[in-house]
Amino acid sequence: DLSLAYTPGVAQPCLEIQKDINKSYELTRRWNLCLVVTDGSAILGLGNIGPEAGMPVMEGKCALFKAFGDVDAFPLCIKSNDVDEIVNTIYLISGSFGGINLEDISAPRCFEIEKKLKEKCDIPVFHDDQHGTAIVVAAGIGDVILVDRNGILAPGEEWMNPAQKEMAEITNKERLHGDLKTAMKGRDIFVGVSAPNIVTSEMVSTMADDAIVFAMANPTPEIMPDEAKKGGAKVVATGRSDFPNQINNVLVFPGVFRGAFDVRASDINEEMKIAAAKAIAELISDEELSEDNIIPKAFDKRVGPAVAKAVAEAARKTGVAR
Repeated sequence: DLSLAYTPGVAQPCLEIQKDINKSYELTRRWNLCLVVTDGSAILGLGNIGPEAGMPVMEGKCALFKAFGDVDAFPLCIKSNDVDEIVNTIYLISGSFGGINLEDISAPRCFEIEKKLKEKCDIPVFHDDQHGTAIVVAAGIGDVILVDRNGILAPGEEWMNPAQKEMAEITNKERLHGDLKTAMKGRDIFVGVSAPNIVTSEMVSTMADDAIVFAMANPTPEIMPDEAKKGGAKVVATGRSDFPNQINNVLVFPGVFRGAFDVRASDINEEMKIAAAKAIAELISDEELSEDNIIPKAFDKRVGPAVAKAVAEAARKTGVAR
């Protein structure tokens, strides 16, 4: 066994991979191995607590990858907040992995890190806090108004970072200026990925009739479900498991990487993300759909395989499957 697993037997796969680097997917565990990586700058709702303190979250994420998608995952924390240092570190070790899951990196650096890694790497790069969340909450929306702690994103606001300036050009069609209270008036849907207790039932009462409220700050939402209902909300979702309609990224990332790995995708593109969102939505039939049952539960065994199948099909259709 030792001579097969180590010397001299191990030389054989080494030489095969030297001749054809793609054999690294067949002859090592790379085909099913995902890197889960952070710099510790935006850990859960705890903020910039440092790479070592972020490690339990990365380890937990790896456990979820295995349990929900049978994806092997390896946690890594980088001792730097410099965009280029982080990109270079991840790129230099990317040959060990089949995909990269960026986790808990503060904005706007996370956007830049993802963009640069996608350009450099020939394996899928996915920022779960950004795209995982987007996939779970995706719906048909005509106009979006984005609000930062400084106010509504609108062209000309001097406090905006480059990512926000870009978003301001394609959102907020009415060019509203002001705060969250202004933004919520007359709206159909509120999607919160921000801070605890920043929305009141009075603010919800100014929204459109039968409004939808996704209050996903963890562990304390922007508004508690009973308060949102008091303000007239018809459907309320949070990130918590002790309330109905838990919006949880665990519905997304295991299946997304499972599907990407199954077809050895070179990228996780927009079409694959949309396919994942539709696959999750379609698991709730019209008969099952109710105010308190708009999305499958985290432990619904249908979710992972359904998402993986949809993602793999979209990868083939868009030419990124290898």
